[in-house]
Amino acid sequence: MKVFIGTSSFASFNNEPLRMLEDSGIQYELNPHGKTLTEAQIFKKIEDLDGLVAGLEPLNKKVLGNARKLKVISRVGVGLDTIDLKEAERRKIRVENTPDGPTEAVAELTIGLIIDLLRKISVHDRKVKGGLWVKMPGNLLNKKTVGIIGFGRIGKRLSALLEPFQASVIFYDPYVTEGTGNSIKVELDYLLKSSDVVTLHLPYTEETNGIINNEKLALMKKTAFLINVSRGGLVEEEALYRFLKEGEIAGAAMDTFAQEPYHGDLCKCENVTLTPHVGSFTQESRQQMEIEAVRNLLNYLK
Repeated sequence: MKVFIGTSSFASFNNEPLRMLEDSGIQYELNPHGKTLTEAQIFKKIEDLDGLVAGLEPLNKKVLGNARKLKVISRVGVGLDTIDLKEAERRKIRVENTPDGPTEAVAELTIGLIIDLLRKISVHDRKVKGGLWVKMPGNLLNKKTVGIIGFGRIGKRLSALLEPFQASVIFYDPYVTEGTGNSIKVELDYLLKSSDVVTLHLPYTEETNGIINNEKLALMKKTAFLINVSRGGLVEEEALYRFLKEGEIAGAAMDTFAQEPYHGDLCKCENVTLTPHVGSFTQESRQQMEIEAVRNLLNYLK
């Protein structure tokens, strides 16, 4: 059995997932590039694989068409939007993911970004480092209204983490009927109009592509903040740039982008915090997801 591991930092914090493969007699190869593989790179590599431990490499119809004997794709993470699931099903390739692993890490990062935006931590940091001793008043999270778009594992965990702040939580999710704790389900437009902070926690699909666009941004308060630690493509980035530049919303934090690495106009904005897709990138979460991904792969190959 031959397996390739696509994630660039696999087993950086713990060798357990590699030991699991070795103990099972699996021949594996680690990503030698230190970054996400391109279509051309994974197209060539996938040809003689039995299994793939996948990161975010593009596993589209063309790539999967070159997989002569691939039996299973085991994704380290939740999102499956980089995989052509219909083509995988047609070729009888099993697709697995690790839905529980990122929950705590992404929810905690979201809390950090909310406080960062409200208290202008990153903005103050940049000014002090630039030689300016300027104090700008921030806002409390206490008693604010946080709108969560997407109320799955991460959305629910975020709601629980917000309880000690006595924040009001409203959420929009057409697939969830009831909230947890004190959260209240509302329609999307009402959420955007009412929230002091809007945060996205939903998958990228044809339905959610550009869900936050010019029209939806126009509904938000001028004092509100937008956070996306979910998937690139959910937010129309140029529209967000215009709203931030013109002061139509107070600020934003973005961890995921339509094109990564990101070098777009949002880099010019002082009132936005940008991070390089690190939502689940904690030692604890990575270790959990990698072990789970290898376990999923072995269970199917065996």
